[in-house]
Amino acid sequence: MRYPLEPDRSEMQALADAVLRRAIDFVEQLPERPASPAGVQPEEIRALQRRLLAPPAEEPTPLGDVLARMEEAADTAVESAGPSYLAYTPGGGLFAAAVADLYARATNRYIGLSAVAPGMAALEYSVVRWLCDVAGFPAGAGGILVSGGSTANFTALVAAREQRLGEDIAAGALYMTREAHHSVGKAARLAGLPQRSLRIVPASSERRMDVQAAARMIAADRAAGLRPFLLVGSAGTTNTGAIDPLSELADLAAREGLWYHVDGAYGGLFCLTERGRERLRGIERADSVTLDPHKGLFMPYGTGALIVRELRTLRAAHAASGEYLQDLPDQEVPDFADLGPELTREVRGLRVWLPLHLYGVAAFRAALDEKIDLAQHAYRRLAAEPLLDLPWEPQLSIVALRVKAQDGERADALGRNVLERVNAGRRVFLSSTVVEGRFTLRLAILAHRSHRDRVDEAVAAIIEAVRDASNSTAT
Repeated sequence: MRYPLEPDRSEMQALADAVLRRAIDFVEQLPERPASPAGVQPEEIRALQRRLLAPPAEEPTPLGDVLARMEEAADTAVESAGPSYLAYTPGGGLFAAAVADLYARATNRYIGLSAVAPGMAALEYSVVRWLCDVAGFPAGAGGILVSGGSTANFTALVAAREQRLGEDIAAGALYMTREAHHSVGKAARLAGLPQRSLRIVPASSERRMDVQAAARMIAADRAAGLRPFLLVGSAGTTNTGAIDPLSELADLAAREGLWYHVDGAYGGLFCLTERGRERLRGIERADSVTLDPHKGLFMPYGTGALIVRELRTLRAAHAASGEYLQDLPDQEVPDFADLGPELTREVRGLRVWLPLHLYGVAAFRAALDEKIDLAQHAYRRLAAEPLLDLPWEPQLSIVALRVKAQDGERADALGRNVLERVNAGRRVFLSSTVVEGRFTLRLAILAHRSHRDRVDEAVAAIIEAVRDASNSTAT
């Protein structure tokens, strides 16, 4: 009897060959693929989505038709896998990581509990321990791979809440700047903390936390009956790449008995480089650090990490068990289900482990150093343009810029015009933000496929756009 869900070797080979051929073609074409879809109208997108929302048929659909539908869906996206993606915080998606995912999903190991797949659990935990070393954490530190920085921040916040507040959380207070990632505030809400718990500390003109202001706020909150418990520093903000004074914040947290969390989702993995370690000094003193391998290590989306100084703090907040698990023996590798919110979880570590071993750590260090150099290069070229204002020199790989004008409103309008012109060219894709109430363009250089040639294109496109925009409004 033939079972359709159990293909034979030839069927598996044909399916894999067809998909792999298309995937390799896609990657090979990335340098020349447009940065965004061309001229797609909203009604076309809605029509496409309606087609793709169709339920599966009762009978099989030919493989070619299924793959064509997949490609159609992928082609309507902004090209976040290529060298032109300089918006938000680029990822990249190493091809080797995709191959590792294919193997991981075909073998389909469950590693929420390490005794069920001790080898795979060890491979994944070796990645966690290596990340602890990268951040400068002491022996005995640990952590967990999660879906991304938002889940890592949430997991850390729950651990901090449990250790510092216990069950009486209503008067808890946590401290962050407005530059901190919005996932921290979301995590606080999900963790049951009231909105008043979020204490927004002023930032300096360099967009770094004012440590003295934080100290005063903590003292005032204690006097008012609140319970300060968490201090959040940023190892590279999303808006401008600013790095909080991490060592000074560590001193403050130690004096005040606060849990010290560093959100290094964007910038933390620059610790691999000599310049990054120097600029992020103090990260090694945190109680917990969020890292995103899908940013700084160019892994596929869905690859985040939380590392902690003391693993028991994660266990205390997340461990649970059921009688049906009584047959499982203890292992040297911790159960990931005890360290985060997930019980059922995929193998995330293989997609990081394989590229690290295949290419060696030096290749990743060189790529990150290249991004720092490219940001400095772009900053110097853009700063030489009289129509542009670059308020902050890049600390890592984000360049923030504004258009100069006689008043802020006109400058913001010109900035929006520049963004539209650059993205309309479809050779690069940029994004914007608002800092100090001002429209601000961002050049975020972190994709492993982005090199000097594409950054130069982006810089030239910005300069051409700002000159055209200024001339058109002047006339």
